[in-house]
Formats: sequence, structure tokens, C-alpha cells
Amino acid sequence: MGIGNKSAPKIWRAGTLTYTSIGLVFLLLWLLWGDLAWQMKERAVIGVAQVMVKSYGVSDLIYTLLVISLPNFTNIFLMPIVSYRSDRHRSKWGRRVPYLMMNTPIVMIGLIGLGFTNQIGELLHSGILPGLDLNLCKFISFAVFWILLDLGTTLTNAIFMALSNDVVPPELIGRFVSIFRGASLMCAVIFNYFLFGYALEHVLIVFVGLAIFYGIGLFSMCLMVKEGEYPPVPVCEERAGGPISALFSYFKVCFKMPYYRWVIAAQTISALSVLPINCFVVIHAKQMGMDMGYFGKVGACVPLFAMLTSYPLGILADKFHPIRTGMLSMGALSIVLAVGGFLIHGETSFLVVYLIHGVLIMTFNTLTTSYGQRLFPRILYAQFNSALELCRALSTVVLSVLTGWFFDYTGVDYRYMYTIGAVFGISGTLMYIKVYSYYKLYGGDQNYQAPLLGTETEKARA
Repeated sequence: MGIGNKSAPKIWRAGTLTYTSIGLVFLLLWLLWGDLAWQMKERAVIGVAQVMVKSYGVSDLIYTLLVISLPNFTNIFLMPIVSYRSDRHRSKWGRRVPYLMMNTPIVMIGLIGLGFTNQIGELLHSGILPGLDLNLCKFISFAVFWILLDLGTTLTNAIFMALSNDVVPPELIGRFVSIFRGASLMCAVIFNYFLFGYALEHVLIVFVGLAIFYGIGLFSMCLMVKEGEYPPVPVCEERAGGPISALFSYFKVCFKMPYYRWVIAAQTISALSVLPINCFVVIHAKQMGMDMGYFGKVGACVPLFAMLTSYPLGILADKFHPIRTGMLSMGALSIVLAVGGFLIHGETSFLVVYLIHGVLIMTFNTLTTSYGQRLFPRILYAQFNSALELCRALSTVVLSVLTGWFFDYTGVDYRYMYTIGAVFGISGTLMYIKVYSYYKLYGGDQNYQAPLLGTETEKARA
């Protein structure tokens, strides 16, 4: 089948991989199937976990330490390691699939254990730890399996998007990730609307069902998605052996250039704009006496809107670039956050502010989904993306703990979470402007080349 033949079908390329249009469809379907399983777990677990932990009577500080800070704390240490090793791994199965296959059982065990939290807590209370309060025993059980789930999730999240980046043709990555985001949002709609109101009463069914769905989705995707051959690792590394050398190489490559420091900072600070809301909005709604089933149904409107607009927004991001679209959408969100908390005086105003903020952050997330893919070097994408996640995780740990302490210590109501978010939203918008100036320096829309330390591109622009 000659590519030069005008009657031949178009051939799409991603490294050494080639696809016809039909092949692209099958690639999309298998990646989408794995993403559905992954995202259903992501969307369902956090909301249920938030309510479960607070039902054990823990403080806001303990809650944020375990549910919000701990997952990000493990990101700080684990994501750089697994991403660094994955970028350099070469096997007949590829460099991403072996890690996904290895980590999937860890996630499944964590989910199943969370499903049996109450039963295990009762066993601890009646047998092994009879002197402890029942709620404390349940909390201990929850914490053990939450940590295990977090371990598997951290290792998987470091690799999943890197797999897509490796096997999807670069010119289609924005559309692919927008479809993945649409699937993620569909999971949020389904769970929030149909299941959230019943999740606490049926945690065993919910978590065991998630474990089975996750295992089937991830294992089948790994078997059906094939990776190509990878070029040698670029000569921007310290060749001296040992983990200390690897650590220095990792940070030198990712952070020595000012450009990537700004790229990472802009996305990190912008993400923090909604962290206080994500931490406490469910608790705030419950504190206001809102029915959780009703709150879940109202909340489903946000991901439903985002799901319906994900593909058009993906095309928009491909056309105008995630830097520009992210800058504008984060600016709009910052305005809403700055005034939103002061407008809440009851259930109706709470829901209006929550919905507007939700639509804007979902829009921002969709418009910047391909941000890293468009700016980071493709050959070391997992490493650079893990550096972004490391910074986001570290800042999330700090801010979530400080926010939890702030609400515990001051006793103010949760409306101030919007004000805190506005500070970070405005800062993130300004940082995007700085990234955009660097982006134009390195070639802009027509000739952008992601610079690597020590390469001719980097030297020419330094």
C-alpha cells in the first residue's frame, strides 16, 4: 500500500506506529474504554471518601491530611521515580504497559478494602482493639486501604496519560484528550446523578463494583493497545550511575530552564484556585442541611455541560493553543471566585455560585487538558509531566493543610474558600501571560520546538 498513491487511505503516525483511519478508531475505543474505568474510579471515590471520613467525627485538619494531603504527598515522591524509570524503560511490551499492568491489582485491593471498611472496623472494635471507639476503628480501617489505593493510583496516574501521548498522533492529541475528558465527565454525571445519594448506604457494592470495572478496563486496554519502538534517551542526562545522579539529572533537566519553571508554575497555581472548594464544598452543603441526593443531582449538571462541550473545546484548544484558552478561562474563573463567597446567603445562592464556578473550572480544565502535551518534550513527556504533578502535589499538601487548619482555628464559615481560591486564580492568570511570552520565543504557533537542556534549540534561545 503506497503512501504516495492518491487513492490510498491516509496514514497517521505516532513515532514508529502507523494507523489508518480505522486503526485510529480502534485505538480511540480501547484507550477510551480504559479511561472510562480509570475515570469512574477517580470521580466516584473522592466524594464518597469525603463523607465517609467526616462521618467518623474527625476534625477538618485530620480530614484534609488523610483525604487531600496524603495522596499528593505520595505524588511528591513516587511520581518522579516511576515517570523517570518509565521514560527509560524498554521492553517487548513497551515502556508504559508493564507499569500499568503491575499497578492495577494494587488499586483493586484498595477499592475492595474500602468497601469493607465498616465491617473491618466492627471486627477491630469487637476483637483486636476492643478498647477503642467504634468510629476510630472504622477510621483506622479506612485509612489503611485509602493509603493502599493512593499508592496504586499515584503509580498509575503517572503513566496513563503518558501512554496516550506515546501512541496517539501528535496532531490529534487535543481531540483525543478532549474525548477522554468527555468520558470522564460522563462518569461524573452518572455517579453524581444516579449513585451519590445512595453511596454511603451501599459502600460495599459501590467500591467492589468499581474494583471489578477498573480491573477489567485497565487489563483489557493494556492487552489491546500496542506501543511502538522508542528512540534512545536524549543526551541531556548525567551519565554517572546511581540514584543520586538520577535525582540530580531529573531536577536539572526539568527545572534548570526558566521556561519550564514558568510552565509548571502557571498550571500548578491555577489548579490551586479550586482546591479549597474541592476540599470543603460537600461538607459545606451538608452543613447547610442540603440533601446529599439533591446536591449530587444538581452537581451532575456541571459535568454534563462540560461533557457536551468537551469536543468543541478540544478543537478550540487545538486551534488557539491551551496557553491562550487557559489564560482567558482562568481569568473569568478568578472574577467569579473573588465575588462568589460574598453572594452566598442560603441554599439557592450557594447552588448558583457553585454551578457557575463549576462550569468555569470544567471549561478551564478541558481547554488545558493538552497543555503538557503541547509544551513538554515528547521524548521525556512522562518525566516533565511528573515534575508538574510533583509541584502540584506539594502545593496541594501545603494549601490543604493550611486551609483545614484555618477553618478549624478561626471557626469562620466555608464561604471563605472562594476568596482563598481567587488569590491563586489571579496569580495563575498572570503566570500564563509569562508562559505565553516564552512560547513565542521558542517558535510560537508556526515553529514551536520544546527545548531540552543542552540542545541547539535551548542554546539558541538562551
